[in-house]
Amino acid sequence: MNLTKDYRPRPPSVLDWVRTALYYLYIAGATIVLGLWGLPQGLRGRASANRVATVWLGQMMGAARVILGLRVEVRGTPPAGDCLIAAKHQSFLDILALAHACPRRAFVMKRAVLNVPIMGWFARKVGCIPIDRAKGKDALKQIIAEVEGAMASPDGLGQLVFYPEGTRTKPGTSLPYKHGVGSIQRATGLPIVPVAVNCGMFWPKRGFPIRGGTAVIEFLPVLPAGERAGAVMETLFQQIEPASLRLYAEAGGQPVLPDAKS
Repeated sequence: MNLTKDYRPRPPSVLDWVRTALYYLYIAGATIVLGLWGLPQGLRGRASANRVATVWLGQMMGAARVILGLRVEVRGTPPAGDCLIAAKHQSFLDILALAHACPRRAFVMKRAVLNVPIMGWFARKVGCIPIDRAKGKDALKQIIAEVEGAMASPDGLGQLVFYPEGTRTKPGTSLPYKHGVGSIQRATGLPIVPVAVNCGMFWPKRGFPIRGGTAVIEFLPVLPAGERAGAVMETLFQQIEPASLRLYAEAGGQPVLPDAKS
């Protein structure tokens, strides 16, 4: 592959703050307009709500290209059938990019997201599963029950996205993987599609300022069912983390030194 400067974030500039503010103003307005426009369609069922989500995602990604000069390159093959997706999570950009790449996307998300106007309502309509992390095993049982229910429905499950680390991480770093997606695969027999990203190099965790360039999300080889949850999580870690570090280096990331206090 011939790497160019475009795969690295644009050099920092005061204009990044201006572009970022304009982008957020645009997506706030677009979300209100498209949310009201799509409300009747969302009431018709999941497939119609997903069509509204696809339009909204197209607007978000298109505005990122025009206003921010930020693009996302998708490598590998996005899944089209029912599956679980285990993805590296660094910023809101990887949420947008994953959802845009998958035709029937849904996420396991914090219950608080349901309180976000418009977005929270549509998230539930497209099949997202809100959980209370404090409930532990009960939350896992809830997810498995909802996944099995969706698999048996006419619409099917679609592509359900999990973040094994449980939160966003700084590019070049990792957290221990939680066993949830491995346990759900064990219970449902669904394949898992690992995904590596470097989106945090362009769109920081706190959302300001966003820098232009070409971020990458990469769909890795599918992990079929059959192994115990612990073995599944170890395999996912060994696939996702090196691939994400490779993308991090491609975007100009430098090795992260261990904390001197650790």
